[in-house]
Amino acid sequence: MGTVQVLLEKTKGDRWIWLIIILLSLISILAVYSATGTLAYKQGKAVEKLLLTKHLIFVVMGIGMIYVSHLLDYKYYAGISKILMIITIPLLFYTLVFGTNLNDASRWVKIPIIGLTFQTSDLAKLALITFLARMLTRKQENIKDVKTSFIPIMGSVCIVFVLIALANLSTALMLFGVSILLLIIGRISIKQILIVCAGGFFLLLIVVLLGPRRETYKSRIDSYLHPESQHSDKTYQADQAKIALASGGFFGKGPGNSTQRNFLPHPYSDFIFAIIVEEYGAFGALIIIVLYLVLLYRCVRIVTQSPKAFGALLAAGLSFSLTIQAFANMAVAVGLGPVTGVPLPLVSMGGTSMIFTSIAFGIILSVSRDVEENGKKLPNDPTESSAQKSNKVIVGEIPAMI
Repeated sequence: MGTVQVLLEKTKGDRWIWLIIILLSLISILAVYSATGTLAYKQGKAVEKLLLTKHLIFVVMGIGMIYVSHLLDYKYYAGISKILMIITIPLLFYTLVFGTNLNDASRWVKIPIIGLTFQTSDLAKLALITFLARMLTRKQENIKDVKTSFIPIMGSVCIVFVLIALANLSTALMLFGVSILLLIIGRISIKQILIVCAGGFFLLLIVVLLGPRRETYKSRIDSYLHPESQHSDKTYQADQAKIALASGGFFGKGPGNSTQRNFLPHPYSDFIFAIIVEEYGAFGALIIIVLYLVLLYRCVRIVTQSPKAFGALLAAGLSFSLTIQAFANMAVAVGLGPVTGVPLPLVSMGGTSMIFTSIAFGIILSVSRDVEENGKKLPNDPTESSAQKSNKVIVGEIPAMI
């Protein structure tokens, strides 16, 4: 009890975000436990063994990573981001050439000795967002200077975008969207933002029309836009997800009673939201949606209260990334978008995704801890000093945007 009490005393940051983390982790354990039943049967293992040895361990590791990450002063992540970018770009190149090929995409590299696979795009998301937050903060005085500010920022965004897009277009597009949001918050001129968008669109055309997965992208878009004209194999995943949604009703079939987990190819990762709706109904779906919306709201509060531009940009970028990814996953599950391989943050089964999502949460809580410990006032508080107000040049533009 003494150890637990010490940990609780050292746990800082937004209590609502901590609560959301715990609730999503519990939902994840229940949903993955149910969704992996067929996988465990096919592999000749008990569901309990599969869960406890893989997913449950990663959930515990994830919470541990959140705790450790939130204890580190978020200002240190500015220096770490530069190192991460130096590592990330060569690693993305290596993944494309030598990575493990699965479903016609090279997204993973195998970690030596332990033999586990590692999805490099998860590292790239964290690296680019933290690097952009650093660059936008350091270059504020000459943010519109083309040579010293704009070219390095645009170059980092476009290079990472195209390297991820060649194997994982959906993740690349979401990361590009988050980057544009950060550029807007970081006061990059509209003209320069339009140039970045034009460059991204040009690279997107190259990837879609000439990239190694062009046929896959074309097939998925055609299946989404014209499902009635496609062979049943092309719309199989979407069809099974719709059956799960339709059979869930308002309160669902109950925990562990999903039938579509036996038909969906990835019920424990890409389509875990469909399994949740089937077992817990529209009520369960609403709880998930509310949790992510509350997460976004609490993160926006952290952004507006952060006294430093770097902390505000860091919390904004990571929170946008997590919530956009969450709603993209749910949109695919309910048929509002073409099939992608995007997991539901903190819920889907997947070691790499769980670890890097946890680090992102930890960094957000680190910014929140700094706000909490320094007792900063809300923006436009009449008791603020002029020095405090001057530090909020960037943050002050955010409420009007949201």
